[in-house]
Amino acid sequence: MKTVAFAVLLLTASPAAAGETSKVEDLAWMAGSWTQEAGGKVVRETWLPPVQGAMAGVTQTHRPGKPASTEFSTITTGPGGVTFTAYVTGQPPTPFVLKQGAPGEAVFENPDHDFPQRVIYRTCGDDLCARIEGTINGQARGMDWRYSRVR
Repeated sequence: MKTVAFAVLLLTASPAAAGETSKVEDLAWMAGSWTQEAGGKVVRETWLPPVQGAMAGVTQTHRPGKPASTEFSTITTGPGGVTFTAYVTGQPPTPFVLKQGAPGEAVFENPDHDFPQRVIYRTCGDDLCARIEGTINGQARGMDWRYSRVR
């Protein structure tokens, strides 16, 4: 089983975050640079604002004693709607289609992927919270991040 591990972002709410998201431009609230530091590990993720229906993101992860890793993501409109695609080294691109979420939340899903099956973004005051979740060998699993804005 290949596992996609990547960090995702949630940014401060905007009018689009409170209503239905139907186009990439509605996710402009994700644009910016964010970071999380814990246990010597530093994760920094940056999303460019949407331009002509596309957003691009990059994540750098630094772990003590290990080489830095980078991952790339896009948000575009695909056959199923607004789609978050993860580009992880050594794996094929993995698409997740946006589903309707609660106000201030965006949920991308790919039920056919091994792990994760969902990428969830939500507002956390001035911070951003992110979660990936799904099942591994029939067991529910999840990973959470809380990011602060890079100043």
